[in-house]
This record gives sequence, C-alpha cells and structure tokens, in this order.
Amino acid sequence: MRKLIYAMNLTLDGYIAAAGDDIGWSTPSEELFQWWLDQERANSLSLYGRKLWETMSSYWPTGDKQPDATPAEIEFARNWRDTPKVVFSSTLDQVGWNSRLVSGDAIAEITRLKAEDGGPMSIGGATLAGAAMRAGLIDEYVLAVCPVLVGSGTPFFTALDGWVDLDLVETRTFPGGVVLTRYRKRR
Repeated sequence: MRKLIYAMNLTLDGYIAAAGDDIGWSTPSEELFQWWLDQERANSLSLYGRKLWETMSSYWPTGDKQPDATPAEIEFARNWRDTPKVVFSSTLDQVGWNSRLVSGDAIAEITRLKAEDGGPMSIGGATLAGAAMRAGLIDEYVLAVCPVLVGSGTPFFTALDGWVDLDLVETRTFPGGVVLTRYRKRR
C-alpha cells in the first residue's frame, strides 16, 4: 500500500495562499528548495487539484530553461516533468507533461491508487487535499511554516468530522525562520 503525503509551504496563520491566491510570501531559501527537491525525487506519483496544477504547469515544464535558473531549479523542473502526475478537475479538458486527468470521483481514485504497490504519493491543492483529509487517506502531513501572517486566504487544513491523532516525525529550521515539521498519522 502506498503512502500519501500532504506537504506545502504555509503561513504562520495557516494559509497556503493569501487572498487572491497570492503566494509571493512563500519563496523558499536555497536550502529549503533543495529539501523540497529531495522530497519530490522520492515521490513516485503526484496528485494535483486544478488550481495547484495550473500554478505548477505554468512554470515548471520550462523552469530549467530560465536564464537565472539555479542547479536545484533545473533539477526540480526535470524531475517535475518526469514524475507521473494525476490531475483532478471537473473543468479542465486536457493536461500534459506526463499527466492524466481524472474528472470523476477523486476519493475513489485516490483510494485505488493508495492500494497499488509503489512508492509514496504527494497530494497538493487545498480542495483535493481537504477531501482526502476528510476521507482519512492522508498518512503524513509536512508543514513548512513561513514567518508571515496574511490574515485570510486558502487554509492548509480543512474542517474535519473528528480528531486525527498524529506523531511528530521531524522538525527542522531553515534560513529565514521557516520551520518544517513532519507528522505521521497514528495507527
């Protein structure tokens, strides 16, 4: 059975995007970016909601061709293109870049993918991750908390029907005051 990991940068007040989908506050240090690259390399499949897909696919297919791209950004772009992706959307007609589109029942598809053999999967996008959270499908939560308050926007966590007990697996501090924590769902 595959492990499902929900990991994103978020503000101290719990948002993955400020009002207007602004993520300008989330620029990671080189060290944190390298950490994210290492996590992405360990991923066997990435699951995206529509909005995050549109953000990622607007830049990373050619991110390695940017004149100021760092070696880590070049590697991230190449890894992003090579990693299989599943995009969940009822409004998109097609996706590219080693991806397939699912417009039906996201929870049924995620449950099916988790039951397969294979390496870990990441999930991104607040709406998609929120549905998976409520269904009890997320095994690990990784929060890279940035020292900024934005007051409103898209929250990392969704309303749940009950408690989810977690065990702390990792804590690490990065330049700029970013604190990363990894939690595993208690069995």
